[in-house]
Amino acid sequence: MEIERKYLVDKLPAHMEQYPCRIISQGYLNTDPVVRIRRDNDKYELTYKSKGFMERQEYNLPLTREAYEHLLTKIDGRLIEKKRYMIPLKPGTTAELDVFEGYLAPLILVEVEFSSKEEADSFVPPSWFGEDVTFSGKYHNSSLSQL
Repeated sequence: MEIERKYLVDKLPAHMEQYPCRIISQGYLNTDPVVRIRRDNDKYELTYKSKGFMERQEYNLPLTREAYEHLLTKIDGRLIEKKRYMIPLKPGTTAELDVFEGYLAPLILVEVEFSSKEEADSFVPPSWFGEDVTFSGKYHNSSLSQL
């Protein structure tokens, strides 16, 4: 089970260069249900996600680079490209800050994953987080790929 909150970000936090950054490209073979392929640096995977907003089932299967590249020709919609910065918050919590590139620039979103619904419900975001869009399907990456 994936439990996460998602927020818009208007302004990047200071000193972004100090945080680990991953280069991500992802496309969707299907958006209902969500079936996604992703390249995350040199890791490739196929993901199934159930319907929902803050809580969703998620299953990840490894892919070879060749399988990813083959499936890439079959995506429905546009390829999403982004840089993901891993920013530590309180112990055990990390903000995953996505800076979108290409046709989705200058969109910036941040997600925080939690181990329980109670933890997610009690989360107080840092001041640099913007509007909470957790319950808006508009900001699901699968929806963004269809723009």
